[in-house]
Amino acid sequence: MELTQKEATLLEDLKTQEKVCAEKYARSANSAVDPQLKALFTELSQNELKHLNMLDQLGEGKIPPIDNSKQPPKNFSATYGAATDSNKANDCFLCNDLLSAEKHASDLYDTCVFEFKDAGARDVLNYIQSAEQNHGKQLYDYMVANAMYE
Repeated sequence: MELTQKEATLLEDLKTQEKVCAEKYARSANSAVDPQLKALFTELSQNELKHLNMLDQLGEGKIPPIDNSKQPPKNFSATYGAATDSNKANDCFLCNDLLSAEKHASDLYDTCVFEFKDAGARDVLNYIQSAEQNHGKQLYDYMVANAMYE
């Protein structure tokens, strides 16, 4: 697969987005107070690095394999109740920041899916977009379980 100049530019934008998201999740894992949130952030950081690897392969003209296995939904236990404290406020801020990043990433993938001519590349981008939406859902579920989302 040979990329057009536009596809190559869009791919670089996606790679930057994935690098930033991976770093944000890693930093947030170090800043989070709740151990289950730390674990979620660490897992999502690793997922973003997998996406980056897939994009690197696309940049090399290769279509990476897609893992279509379904992960069971996570069930988060409430660490924080309705009461507000500095730990909850910290973790809530991190979740809101990362949820915003996931919304942006999903939007960027949405545009790129329509811009790539190769069907295999579009399938990869669509797969990653779906994964980004799932990341957002996990953040949302954690926030709902901890009375952080209204």
